[in-house]
Amino acid sequence: MNEQNGFKTNLTMLTDFYEITMANGYFTNGYQDTVVYFDMFFRRVPNDGGYAIMAGVQQAVEYLENLKFTEEDIQYLRDCKIFNEDFIRYLQNFRFACDVWAVPEGTPIFPTEPIVTVRGPVIQAQFIETMILLCINHQSLIATKANRIVRAAQGRAVMEFGSRRAQGPDGAVLGARAAYIGGCCGTACTLCERDYGVKALGTMAHSWVQLFDSELEAFRAYAREYPSQCTLLVDTYNVLKSGIPNAIRVFNEELLPLGFRPAGIRIDSGDITYLSRKARKMLDAAGFEDCKICASNSLDEYIIRDMLMQGACVDSFGVGERLITAASEPVFGGVYKLSGVEDARGNVIPKIKISENVAKITIPCFKNLWRLFDRESGKAIADLITLHGEVIDDTKPYELFDPEHIWKRKIVKNFRAVELRQKLFENGKSLTKPRDLNEIKEYCLQQVDTLWDEVKRFENPHQYYVDLSQKLWDEKNRLISEHSF
Repeated sequence: MNEQNGFKTNLTMLTDFYEITMANGYFTNGYQDTVVYFDMFFRRVPNDGGYAIMAGVQQAVEYLENLKFTEEDIQYLRDCKIFNEDFIRYLQNFRFACDVWAVPEGTPIFPTEPIVTVRGPVIQAQFIETMILLCINHQSLIATKANRIVRAAQGRAVMEFGSRRAQGPDGAVLGARAAYIGGCCGTACTLCERDYGVKALGTMAHSWVQLFDSELEAFRAYAREYPSQCTLLVDTYNVLKSGIPNAIRVFNEELLPLGFRPAGIRIDSGDITYLSRKARKMLDAAGFEDCKICASNSLDEYIIRDMLMQGACVDSFGVGERLITAASEPVFGGVYKLSGVEDARGNVIPKIKISENVAKITIPCFKNLWRLFDRESGKAIADLITLHGEVIDDTKPYELFDPEHIWKRKIVKNFRAVELRQKLFENGKSLTKPRDLNEIKEYCLQQVDTLWDEVKRFENPHQYYVDLSQKLWDEKNRLISEHSF
């Protein structure tokens, strides 16, 4: 049994049923030892943004480290009565034996890039498709949305407040983990702090205020209980006529005599821009210039941006449903496609999927992924996909070209070429240790900073180029020509 995210469960069978029917078919047709290459990539950034954030790799690693079929799994497959008994015995002796490469968590990623590559026996490489996509699609979606919201806040703290609106327990816990990678300072999810160390934050609900005979009494009780971190929710009845005046009275009568200063107030309804400006004046006039104002209530990057443009006096934001569900576009469209098959001599035979929809034509071959950085500014110039084994000599000028509009060419000089992906598994053996989540978050911040501001615009961002090497482009077009009728 695996223990993941606080839930004890075996996740091996969390797969699409056709992965098992195909595996059975591969086996009965003698393909079980055929070595193949699969790539995970996505075709479009959510919200038509300029980039996405890679996340969920650690959960994919944990799944692969614990991949095995239990007695219950085997019995279920037998009960299906459609699978070959030799195939079932093969699964009883199953040992994961694939090589896996992936872009590290926290890295900005772009459409068409092979962010994960799996090499191994076709039954295994095909079978893990569902969980690879599930882990990385979900967390990359939330990390990307969180990063947009955090950037909209312009340096103000953003707290993830969405557990009660998440799609299930894993959506809450792993969504909070991903939001932290994307830049949030903490979460309302207690289990996420226990399991992943993300700071759990929170104050009170309106029910706390309603339970007491008066708002003033409710504030007094809370201040006495938590004097060192007293943040009061001031919009249960009337923010300006009772909430702020009662908060100021409690700060003076309960906190100051004990030697504490107030941590803040929270406004959860109404015209928060207007209310926060008025509240700031009232708090400052009472001598509480250091009292922070937190805003919540169905916020997202666009609302936060507009609030700040209109002069909202808000120091931090609690963002819930629109973050944890990525409500504006709740799907990260990662896919998992075959890109090559090894022959008996170990040569890679490239495979391609053709489509009348140009965006759905896949990039064949076993590949490497590079990012080119300008040595003077440190900014990312472009990403480059090459054949595996190609070396980018960054001591010499290199010609980039748009793979769809090949007349668009640029010679780059004085650049640094960095391979983006790391090898996570070799012959099924894990090569990595879990990274500290704070380290991943800091790495994400640094890597996003290497992108030009034009790429980070919310609307109509500048297109960041993902180019193909000449050799890879030639191979792709050769295969397209061969399959043309």
